[in-house]
Amino acid sequence: MADTTMKATSLDALICQTNPDAHANPPTKHLINLLRGWPAPALLPASQLKSAAEYVLSDPAISVPVLQYGIDPGYQPLREEIAKWLSGIYQYHDAPEPRPPRSEGEGCIRADEITITGGASQALACVLQSFTDPGYTRAVWVVAPCYFMGCAIFEDNGFRGRLRALPEDEGGVDVTVLEELIRKCDAEVWEHRPSKSPSPHRKLYRHVIYLVATSANPSGKTLSLARRKALVHLAREHDALIISDDVYDLLQWPVNVTSESPPVTSSPLPPSPLPPKTPLPLLSQIDASLPPSAHNPLGKTFSHAISNASFSKLVGPGIRTGWIHGTADFAHGFSVTGTNRSGGAASQFAAAVVWRALSTGEIGAWVDWTVRPALRRRHGIILGEVARELAPLGVAVWGGNGVDGAGGENHGLEVYGGYFVWLTLPEGVDAEVVAQRARAEEELVIAPGRIFEVAGDEAAARFPRNVRLSFSWVDEEDIVEGVRRLGRVLRRMRDGEDLDVVGGSVAEAGAQVFK
Repeated sequence: MADTTMKATSLDALICQTNPDAHANPPTKHLINLLRGWPAPALLPASQLKSAAEYVLSDPAISVPVLQYGIDPGYQPLREEIAKWLSGIYQYHDAPEPRPPRSEGEGCIRADEITITGGASQALACVLQSFTDPGYTRAVWVVAPCYFMGCAIFEDNGFRGRLRALPEDEGGVDVTVLEELIRKCDAEVWEHRPSKSPSPHRKLYRHVIYLVATSANPSGKTLSLARRKALVHLAREHDALIISDDVYDLLQWPVNVTSESPPVTSSPLPPSPLPPKTPLPLLSQIDASLPPSAHNPLGKTFSHAISNASFSKLVGPGIRTGWIHGTADFAHGFSVTGTNRSGGAASQFAAAVVWRALSTGEIGAWVDWTVRPALRRRHGIILGEVARELAPLGVAVWGGNGVDGAGGENHGLEVYGGYFVWLTLPEGVDAEVVAQRARAEEELVIAPGRIFEVAGDEAAARFPRNVRLSFSWVDEEDIVEGVRRLGRVLRRMRDGEDLDVVGGSVAEAGAQVFK
């Protein structure tokens, strides 16, 4: 049975793979990495962060507290600023009055519903520590293809062998299928042996549902509002906690295919506001708008859906600062996780720097004027090159969502977001072989679909013909060149050409994979 350790090892091997004749015949091509999901250096706001840090450090009234241990829920000015900022972005009106009622002047998201984290990965680990127990929580349902590094976090928290793949359809997660699977799971004999005692500040959930609801990594699909509502109602019925990694919500744009080849980068890009009706409401907002769940302990209102968000894609992953949005009781329960109580909330100093940059409007302006326009252009470039180089070879690409999400009724405007495109290769073509040959023959690193299978439940959702390409990291010229290199590999495989540089089994398979 494969697991995330094996995935990580094979992935490292793919990246580090070298031509066996490299010493005798040094490669003439530079390496192009279309696997790496990092922001390009030009998308890191160093000067804005420098200005914010100088402001924070120049005033002892600010610098002394932020250089000390922080309070458990996180830096309070940032909690308040995030609540105000998100309230201006997420307008969810198709709902009853949230409970408890908002005070005058409050937005749809309140500061007491926000907890500061050390980023989405650290937050996921803390949620599992505080709100799940392998002796009580029956299964973790992971939408597949999945963010593969998330699987290891679940395994580290005792859920090895308990992750269950939920394959996407054209609209993302199929709630009807998930309901059937959960009912079957609940009907199985189960011996409850919880080892944690979460009360009075927390509770344990019977199921966990993990997904990226908007611009999913790797597929790019966005869950429609109708499916979001259905998923929340399902979670409430079965005492499940939905954990949605909402890291790409603010990085969405109208789809456009760039015809320039090679791309022209000298002229500044115009600002790119979010498309109309985006982002869709958070799953955590939909949950908070409903009456308290029947699964709540007396006097408490815990979430059945939380938003796990981060500044990594907006500011830079090294800032290691994010936030959880849920009910006030859930936010408090998260804040008293042992690691928070011991050292205070994560990223205290970084949180203060982010607060200053957010409160002055610099982060919002950076995203609108730099990050989103650049990603939109890069996405257009890669779509254009895929159409020219790969589509004639039978390669398909997920192009975008309607403004109502994937499979939504309104397709007048195609919307995309995030860092990646998801390719489907022709029948009979093994993405693993393509990735190995691309690395060996073309100095190109790509991500084969196998690494996005759910650890321990790979057979339930396999992706042998899929490839993920990142357009966020390399220069625009290398996006074009990388797709062209991939096209050359596929043509050689189609034509039965083997350069005999990958190794016996892979080289032998190359001539057959198009058959």
